[in-house]
Amino acid sequence: MINRIISVFFLGYICITCLLMFVGALIIWLLTVGFDKQLKILHLYTSFWASIYIWTMPAWSLTIKGKSYIDNKKTYIVTSNHQSLLDILVAFRLFFHFKWVSKVEIFKIPLVGWNMYLNQYIPLVRGDKNSVQKMFDDCNKSILQGNSIYMFPEGTRSKTRELKAFKSGAFVIAKKNNIPILPIAISGTREALPRNSLNFHGKKTIIVTVLPEIPVEIVENLSVDELSHLVRCRISEQVIQNYAIIDGNKESKSQ
Repeated sequence: MINRIISVFFLGYICITCLLMFVGALIIWLLTVGFDKQLKILHLYTSFWASIYIWTMPAWSLTIKGKSYIDNKKTYIVTSNHQSLLDILVAFRLFFHFKWVSKVEIFKIPLVGWNMYLNQYIPLVRGDKNSVQKMFDDCNKSILQGNSIYMFPEGTRSKTRELKAFKSGAFVIAKKNNIPILPIAISGTREALPRNSLNFHGKKTIIVTVLPEIPVEIVENLSVDELSHLVRCRISEQVIQNYAIIDGNKESKSQ
């Protein structure tokens, strides 16, 4: 009952702050769109907006590792596993510039979705060939403008800690544009906010680990399938290591 009450209050807090923060986003867009073609300032503001909900939920303990592997001068295909809606919030906590590829349903959410359009994030209708092709075209254009692209190769959230099979899109784009791949492993968000649940689930540890990039030389020399397998293995191994830490912390607290 207490967890449900906390959830209701937190959702109400999100709704109120989203209204206020979207007004800020709209003002920033109007003031900067003329000279900030990549919308870096707006994305930075959006990262702050998303981070507010991590900072103000004390039950979510977030640790970020490997951020030094991010070179802000480079353009990446960023790939991570997908466990929960929280993945989006914790990815924003990295505070570096990228464009999301996201299912079109998210763009239809009032305020949040409108901000995604302002940021020129890239919508995708899953299973629609025309939408998939447009997504590829939009990603290629965005990369030419110097934007990194963030994708969840699993396509949808995993129901367990084990990663689902990776779709090929991210790796096709990386090879076509000759850019490195930046793998990111996310652990603990599934427990903090499980799929199909908006309830509060108590104190949870979340670990986000940025892994060393897959350099252009490897991207060029491996096939799409080989790249997909390599990146999936690296992320999967790190997810397992992260959960060993999370589970170890649980055991030590219970003793």
